[in-house]
Amino acid sequence: MSSEAPASGKAIRLPRDERRRQLLNAAHEVFVANGYHGAAMDEIAEVAHVSKPVLYQHFPGKRELYLALLESHLASLTELLVEALRSTTDNKLRVHATMRAYFQFIAQDSQAHRIVFESDLNNDPDVSRRLEAFNARFADEIAGVISGDTRLSHLEATLLGRAMAGMAQVSARYWLETDGSLDIDAASELVYRLAWRGISRFPKEM
Repeated sequence: MSSEAPASGKAIRLPRDERRRQLLNAAHEVFVANGYHGAAMDEIAEVAHVSKPVLYQHFPGKRELYLALLESHLASLTELLVEALRSTTDNKLRVHATMRAYFQFIAQDSQAHRIVFESDLNNDPDVSRRLEAFNARFADEIAGVISGDTRLSHLEATLLGRAMAGMAQVSARYWLETDGSLDIDAASELVYRLAWRGISRFPKEM
C-alpha cells in the first residue's frame, strides 16, 4: 500500500506500526542528509508524505524521533551480533561470525552506523545511555562465551569482551572510511585473525 497522499489530498490511513516505520525511514533520510541539529520536523513530514499533525501523533518532537531511530538501529545490530555469537559452539567460528556480522551491518547500511556512532547528539545523556547499554550487552555476550570456556573470572572476561567489542567497532568504522578500497571479506578476516590469535591463547577450563 502506498503511503503517499492520493489525488484527493487525503492521507491514506496506515496501520500504526507501518506508519511508524514509514516515519522512521523518512527521519533516517533527513538525519543522514542534515545531521540532528540541521533536521527539521517539517522536512521529515514532507519526506514521509504526511502532515505535521500526523507526525506529531507518533512522535512528540525531533528528539523523541531520533531516539526511536537510534533504538531501532541498535536493536538490529544487537540481533545480528547475538545471532552470530550463538550460531555455533565452535569459538573460532564464533569470533569469525561476529566480526563478519559487524562489518556486514556497516556494509548494508553505512548511514545507519553513522547515525548511531557519529551523531552530533552523542553527548546527550539519553543517547549515551542507549549506546552504553548496547556496548554492555555486546561485551557481556562475548564475556559469557569467554568465561564459560576459560579459567578467567567474569570480570576478566568482561574486560576482554569490551576489548573485542571495541576492536570490532573501531576497525569497522575505519574500514567504512576506506570507501571499498579493501574488500569486506578481507577486512573482516584480518580483524578476526587478530582477535582469535589473542583470545585463543587463554587457558581452557579443565
